[in-house]
Amino acid sequence: MDIVRQLPPLIDGDTTQEAGSGFLNHNVEKLGITLNLRTERGRELLAELVRISDVVTENFSAGVMERLGFGYERLRELRPDVVYASNCGFGHEGPYRDFKSWGPITQAVCGLTFSSGLPDREPAGWGYSYMDHTGAYGMAIAILAALYHRAKTGEGQWIDISCTETGAALNGPGLLDFTVNGRPFRRPGQPDSNRNQFPLMAPHGIYRTCEPDRWVAVACRDDEDWSRLRPLLADTAPLDRFADLDALDSMVEAFTSTRTRDQVVAALTPLGVPVAGVASPSERADEDPVAAAWGLWPTAHHTKHGDRRVDGLPVHLSETDWSIRRAGPLLGEHNEFVFGEVLGLSSNEIGVLADAGVI
Repeated sequence: MDIVRQLPPLIDGDTTQEAGSGFLNHNVEKLGITLNLRTERGRELLAELVRISDVVTENFSAGVMERLGFGYERLRELRPDVVYASNCGFGHEGPYRDFKSWGPITQAVCGLTFSSGLPDREPAGWGYSYMDHTGAYGMAIAILAALYHRAKTGEGQWIDISCTETGAALNGPGLLDFTVNGRPFRRPGQPDSNRNQFPLMAPHGIYRTCEPDRWVAVACRDDEDWSRLRPLLADTAPLDRFADLDALDSMVEAFTSTRTRDQVVAALTPLGVPVAGVASPSERADEDPVAAAWGLWPTAHHTKHGDRRVDGLPVHLSETDWSIRRAGPLLGEHNEFVFGEVLGLSSNEIGVLADAGVI
């Protein structure tokens, strides 16, 4: 994650390595240390940290930790019941083992990019590293499973995660359709990322309103929804809503484009037709009372940049609810605490390690 320290958007235009807002946001409540694993003393300190750790996770390319002397067998020597999670683009076995990856590469190889776009156009994919995040969700689930196993048996284990396989697992309906029906995902008129295929819904999409860059989502799940919406559209609106989906969308947009976003929502909601205004980021983060009441964007303190809003969690627990007070750490911010209070080194020893380039 350290590469994100200096990637924009930068906080207040600060061009130092501590101003990447993504780093500040993604690393809340974490402790940050520096440790040079090219030095013998650095490796010794990492070994001491492993001995007191329930879980060790790493996101290097396959083979890096082994070359540093910290593969699974070595970690088992340090702590026999350790749960060790290795999360990389292509896993630690197979023909792509030595390939290096980044989120968009993984998304392309696993097929997710292929599934996103507009008809008769090139695959669109996503404009960010979706699988960097979603791969980590898979890792978290695997860690919980391994900890549950250890609680029952006392055994640790190694978790080998391929982000590419994690992404491929998200392609279930498209893969099943091809396997069972021989129907390719890309065919005339497909895919259309505004339309729902499993199950087929129509109309189903995002439609213009009369306001600049204001949109509304409409989704008819069944004939009952359609029977409520159809009287509001042109007299030529068909009984068979699947006959011509393009013409159907044009009819819906002819209705929505003469009204404001709120007017469309107000017209369809009492009818029971699924509808929602498309919220902009500022509306969702700054103007939505429901999000504010939930506390979805709490304020966390950053040592250099002060109080900043960060992502919260979309859950609340009645007995052990979360709180976020500390934003992402500065480079080596917690060296004194981790090496001093946790590992027991003196301030003088820590100073010597810093001067020697070990930390």
